[in-house]
Amino acid sequence: MVSWRLAATEPAARAADAAAIVERLESLVGVVPEIRTLQVGTDVVGNPNWDVVLIADYEDLDALARYQVHPAHEAVGAFIRSVVAEKSTVDVQF
Repeated sequence: MVSWRLAATEPAARAADAAAIVERLESLVGVVPEIRTLQVGTDVVGNPNWDVVLIADYEDLDALARYQVHPAHEAVGAFIRSVVAEKSTVDVQF
């Protein structure tokens, strides 16, 4: 699970950056074989804590490691880093 706080302060720019993150992350499904499931969404109530959240599932920690270095994921990650101010992550097993 990953949460991001966007850097932009203007509402239209924040909305555009959030939509771009969602679109780019969703584009990884079917491209990065390690992704079992992927859900990504934006805050809908104006919460000041986090703007975008990703919940993704992988077969195991090895699959997660392969996902993290996949070129398509690295390209999306570079874009995300360019528009966010903060990131929070947690990896859990259910």
